[in-house]
Amino acid sequence: MPGIQVSPLKTLTPEDARSLAGLVRQLSSTAPALSAEDLARILAAPSTTILVARIDEAIVGMTTVAVIRVATGTRASIEDVVVAETHRGHGIGEALVREAIATAQSQGARKVDLTSRPSREAANHMYKKLGFTLRETNVYRYDLA
Repeated sequence: MPGIQVSPLKTLTPEDARSLAGLVRQLSSTAPALSAEDLARILAAPSTTILVARIDEAIVGMTTVAVIRVATGTRASIEDVVVAETHRGHGIGEALVREAIATAQSQGARKVDLTSRPSREAANHMYKKLGFTLRETNVYRYDLA
C-alpha cells in the first residue's frame, strides 16, 4: 500500500492517544483501556519504542519494541503488533515488524523475540516469511493480579 510511513512515536497528541487506544482494543478485548498517561509512561521509558504506521498522517498500525540489557547480552522483544482491521493485508504489519527489527538491531540486540497466538494465522505466516523461526521453549506466566 503506497504512502505507509513507519516511525517512532516521539510526541503524543490527543488524537494519537485515541488511535492507539482503539488499536489496542482491536488487539485484545481483555487488555485494560490504554490512557494517554499510560502512553506517556511508555514513551518516557528508555527501554521501549512505540512504532506507528501512518497513512496520510492517520495512525493505522502500531507495535512496541522493548530492548533490555541483561548479563547474557542485549535482548529485544516485539510486542503488540496490530494493524487497524480496515487496513489489514496491505503490508503494514510487515513494515512495522521490519522497522522493529531495525530498531532492535540499532540498539545492539543480536536476536529479536516475539510471541503470537496460533489462531493469528496471517500474522504467523508473516513472521515466518520475515525469517522468524518457531522456538522450542516453554513460556511461563505468573499472574500478579
